Amino acid sequence: MGAAELIPGVSGGTIAFITGIYVELVRSIRALDLDLLRTVLKGDLRAASERVNLPFLGILGVGMATSVFGLAALVNWLLLNREIHLWAFFFGLIVASAIYVGRYVRPWDLGRAAMGLAGMAAGVTLASIQPLPAPEHWISTFLAGAVAVCAWILPGISGSFILLLLGQYPLLVRALSELDVAFLAALGAGCTVGILAFARVLTWLIRTRYEATLAFLAGLMVGSLPKLWPWRETVTSYTDSSGEEVPLVTRPITPGAWETLTGQDPAVVGAVVVMAVAAALVLGLELLSRVRGRPAPEDQPPPRR
Repeated sequence: MGAAELIPGVSGGTIAFITGIYVELVRSIRALDLDLLRTVLKGDLRAASERVNLPFLGILGVGMATSVFGLAALVNWLLLNREIHLWAFFFGLIVASAIYVGRYVRPWDLGRAAMGLAGMAAGVTLASIQPLPAPEHWISTFLAGAVAVCAWILPGISGSFILLLLGQYPLLVRALSELDVAFLAALGAGCTVGILAFARVLTWLIRTRYEATLAFLAGLMVGSLPKLWPWRETVTSYTDSSGEEVPLVTRPITPGAWETLTGQDPAVVGAVVVMAVAAALVLGLELLSRVRGRPAPEDQPPPRR
């Protein structure tokens, strides 16, 4: 999940889903409420740990942090030197994940098909939105954090991509390089409020409309695929804090058009092989989850209150 969130357009929520921890993740985040605070203040730390499943969140958090700091250089190198193969990997991953989630929607009746189409439309719309100007105000940063963190927990949508759409991603990069505490505090506060509020909505949806929610999430992943297409043309770009031109708006093109545009080998065969490997990885993760006794999506109980 940490490696996925390093790349705008790739969702850590997708990784949580295909590894079978998605429902437990939502349930654990949902448990971060006032009742938990009261339990902690009473000194009953064991009950608090059981309520929020602290071992699960702790291991997940350490794993994500390790991935972010340990793989950041590798992901950056891949983006610079093997960009087509990297995007091909995530493209294959999302295709297989959407199929994986979709086959647990039983049956695909008219209502669930409509939810799938709605999710697909939402994904396509988000992928095609033009980024907004970057308003440098703490309220804008707070709201952007609240919205972006909701995308983090949803399969198919990247939190960093939402920050890019809202004009806050360049500001975040600058804030991290300059250690802008005020900006980071506003963003962090927004993320905290957003995740606590949205986890409750998502919990209710999973508990009461589980199949329809799966259909929507599968559609959302399919709708996000245009953003992950390996061969892209830059429409607009921005200059980052180091003076380098960074693509801001891109559009998918054919491998042949990409070769004509760049004069480079589109590496179609290699990209297809990487897509197949990514799809096989999804199958492998599913089999591993079953071997280790983690339930498949259709067997997972709805989150408790």
